[in-house]
Amino acid sequence: MKTKKYSNLYRLVHWAISIAFLLLLITIFLRLTWLNKYSVAAIIETYLSDTDFTLTQDQLISLAKKIRQPMWDWHIYLGYVLTGLFSIRFILPLFGKMKFQNPFANNLSIKEKFQKWTYIFFYICVVVSLVTGLIIEFGPKAFKKSMEEIHELGVYYLVGFIVLHWSGVLIAEFTDQKGIVSRIVSGSKKEK
Repeated sequence: MKTKKYSNLYRLVHWAISIAFLLLLITIFLRLTWLNKYSVAAIIETYLSDTDFTLTQDQLISLAKKIRQPMWDWHIYLGYVLTGLFSIRFILPLFGKMKFQNPFANNLSIKEKFQKWTYIFFYICVVVSLVTGLIIEFGPKAFKKSMEEIHELGVYYLVGFIVLHWSGVLIAEFTDQKGIVSRIVSGSKKEK
């Protein structure tokens, strides 16, 4: 198998997208766990139980949402960053700087076709997530609820893709593509 070399531009886009996804996952994880509106409301309620001040459940939830809003703002900003990065990722092949995934090429093995179809499926899912996120932020309010339902499914494909991607990288590293990790980090394979 031929050794693939990754350009500086490819590596920069790859790692920028990776970091953006990681940070987005952190905001999702926080929203679903420690910064869940019900958990934060319960903390506030417990704190207020030692005082003469009380709030209704709706007021507690509203306050909890306000407390976690700065964290969620980061989710939105990272979505804008990811939209820009994916736009760059899709524009660069038009200038010959990166390649499109082509699963229809005749000389591909079944493994290579699977890899390319996986990336295409991933790209489609990301585009759906980015578009639904933008519609949630800027679109008509009538679409907000349905777009949120679709958008929230993104965590499943993202975690699935990360597991599949890292599994594939590790299998490649320890079988027929030794040095793939060092090439995506440094751009070239370390010579022994």
